[in-house]
Amino acid sequence: MSKKILMVTGDAVEALEIFYPYYRCLEEGFDVTIASPSVKKLQTVSHDFIEGMETYVEKPAYGIDSHVAFSSVNPSEYDGLIIPGGRAPEYIRLEESLPNIVRHFFEENKPVGAICHAAQVLSIVPDLMKGREYTAYAACKPDVTVCGATYIDEPLHTHENLVSGHAWPDLPGFMREFINLLK
Repeated sequence: MSKKILMVTGDAVEALEIFYPYYRCLEEGFDVTIASPSVKKLQTVSHDFIEGMETYVEKPAYGIDSHVAFSSVNPSEYDGLIIPGGRAPEYIRLEESLPNIVRHFFEENKPVGAICHAAQVLSIVPDLMKGREYTAYAACKPDVTVCGATYIDEPLHTHENLVSGHAWPDLPGFMREFINLLK
């Protein structure tokens, strides 16, 4: 039976952080569902660094269709959760039904992959993050530590059922570890 993966995101998701995991999971034969605040074509973005700038720049990238709204997700139907980064986490974390979705995967010890700014989503379940170890984009370190978790200053880290990565350059190792947890 094929594994079912849920990806939670929204507009302004980092393009590489949704497309790479999405296609990698399809390549493994997994059934992948993209959930967002409403069912729509999501506008992804590309983040990159330009010499002389202290932070990244953002440019519009490709569109990708979401399959289901957060309010219609039954997390018990899924074997794993992936939370891509970009700017989507900063606003999807305000969605009323998202905390229960995220909570389910941690309470049931199912694999969770969180990359880059996904730490902003993990911060909506601080009681479940307390005592955990994970990494994220460096600017999200406060989102990790405010939950009582330990920020790991490494590009990739696995702790219990959580695989975390700094950003899109870490996707190969991130997906390798996430898939290992599923097997």
